[in-house]
Amino acid sequence: MSAASRVSAKVHKWLALLMAIQILFWFVSGLFFAVFPIERVRSEHMRVEQRARPVPFDAAADGLLRLGSSGITGEKIELRMLLDRPVALVTPQEGRPQLFDLATAQRVSPLSMNAASRIAEADHVGDLRAARVERVTDNTPEYRGALPAWRVDFDDGANRSLYVAADTGAVTARRSTLWRVYDFLWSLHIMDWREHENFNSPLLIVTTALGLIVIVTGIVMFPARLGYNRWRRRRRRAGAGTPKSALAE
Repeated sequence: MSAASRVSAKVHKWLALLMAIQILFWFVSGLFFAVFPIERVRSEHMRVEQRARPVPFDAAADGLLRLGSSGITGEKIELRMLLDRPVALVTPQEGRPQLFDLATAQRVSPLSMNAASRIAEADHVGDLRAARVERVTDNTPEYRGALPAWRVDFDDGANRSLYVAADTGAVTARRSTLWRVYDFLWSLHIMDWREHENFNSPLLIVTTALGLIVIVTGIVMFPARLGYNRWRRRRRRAGAGTPKSALAE
């Protein structure tokens, strides 16, 4: 075995031993990511396809007049239907967006627990009713969307939770057991066990660089492991033992 192969063998052995668990995590998590489509992880198959329901023109015009006469202004106004009634989502230049009932010009946000439950039930495939509803005011590894929000849980066999933004009434996230397993494996994959989102951590960079060294040293060792070096030495000895007269013929 050549000197380069001997050095590579030692580096390869000890680095591979040091990184064995993390390499296992990379392969297991990578296989999981490849097996389960991201659309299923995000529970998109459990989302009801909502038909577009435009706000009637007369209701929109009358509602905007009511809002204007009440002194309500905003940088952006979006008209839509929410729980079978026309509403206006007013986004100011600063501060949180606000929902107003176009029929009365009354503010309806932040939404109540009951309203959030009805929105989640209408978004979820099937006839299940909300099992638990919880107010969320802080970001967590599971949810980093608009706050405050309502977490609406369903007993559907997958521990599915829908998050409804209290200020806009939008379903901002869908979580399930599959998603939570995916997220846990993702935290192992990128080596960010706290926030589950930092893909540029120094720890990941160093570990990946060491993994690259394991691969390179394995490539350097490969010819020796196949017996290529022994074969070359045998050929040299065979060539050295050939008589000069035989070469001259």
